[in-house]
Amino acid sequence: MQGTTSGRTGFGQSSFSRTRVQGGFTIVELLVVVSIIALLIAILLPAIGKARDAALVTQSLANLRNLSAANAAYGADWSDRQFTAIPDDAGLVAGNCGTYLSTVACPPQQLLGWSTQGSASIMWGYFLGSTGLCAQYAYTGNCGNWSTYKPIEFTGVNQGFGSFRMPNVKAFASYVGNRFYDPVFWAPKDKQNLAIAEKYFSLADQFASENSEISYSTYCWSPAAMYAPDVMSSTYGFKNPNSLPAGYRSPAVGMATYPDLKTRMLEHQWLQNTESTINPNFAGGLEPWYFNHGYNSAPATLFFDGHVAMMGVTDAMEADVRVKQTAPATAVEKGLWHRGTTFGANGYFGAQSYDFYVDTSYHILTADGIQGRDTAGGK
Repeated sequence: MQGTTSGRTGFGQSSFSRTRVQGGFTIVELLVVVSIIALLIAILLPAIGKARDAALVTQSLANLRNLSAANAAYGADWSDRQFTAIPDDAGLVAGNCGTYLSTVACPPQQLLGWSTQGSASIMWGYFLGSTGLCAQYAYTGNCGNWSTYKPIEFTGVNQGFGSFRMPNVKAFASYVGNRFYDPVFWAPKDKQNLAIAEKYFSLADQFASENSEISYSTYCWSPAAMYAPDVMSSTYGFKNPNSLPAGYRSPAVGMATYPDLKTRMLEHQWLQNTESTINPNFAGGLEPWYFNHGYNSAPATLFFDGHVAMMGVTDAMEADVRVKQTAPATAVEKGLWHRGTTFGANGYFGAQSYDFYVDTSYHILTADGIQGRDTAGGK
């Protein structure tokens, strides 16, 4: 008989044990690894930061492309004209709101949009009150809001403000998304204004406000191009629009003599290569630097021919000097921007600039308005 053996655990093998010695990193090796990681971080972080910055700039340029389409749609409805909020014939009454309301008409009001509070619907806006020919409408407000109708105020407590700062009012926002707080109106690098605006982006209301706060759009029109060209004439000098019967009539886009060189909209704040957020040269400690306050500033810009680009302050300044050198002897204003306005030789808040060298008010005070240019093209 053949027997069996139980309990076999192996086949022709014997078992034995081996001891393996494992050692840790030495301090020198650890320091080398840490140094390599630190070096990689130092190399990659700037590249990541630049890529992120480039993405934000790309988004701002995309916003301007969308606003270009909105401008075209607005022009299609309004005889190719630039946006305006003030009546064309305001110059007939020397731009006086009270006289206009009592003798001419009750103009369309500067509306911001509807909001719903509880069960009530509320229309927000800069209303002119219920006097004169507006009495039948029982509007709130008063003529103190007239400044938001003019392209820009040349004098007074609201000097430098106007409808050029508010492309998101209802009359124009209806060509975008019909909301005052639509993300397209804010550049992603405009953190100060976004801090207010972002919380309203998700609301369905056309306009909303907590404690009467408001955030104006990052982008602004060229106020010079919203007036008749005679207002900032390079040949005859500055003329207050109140003194011209048609001074407030916004020109047609087709009047642009240099559509590829005349800026239409740009980032009002200094967002590219900025030194800080708040401009301490303004009272109150809340006002940001403007695009023309830094020599290295280069706002995202939309031109009248529809193309978008980054246009540097240095480019505007160099072009201004070149044009001065070749200006005709008959010209009163020889540069690309007008020094003869009520803003004076410093231009649009030039005294509040960061750099002592920067000297430009292009886009805002363009000589000859829509018929002028803000850069001179190829050098």
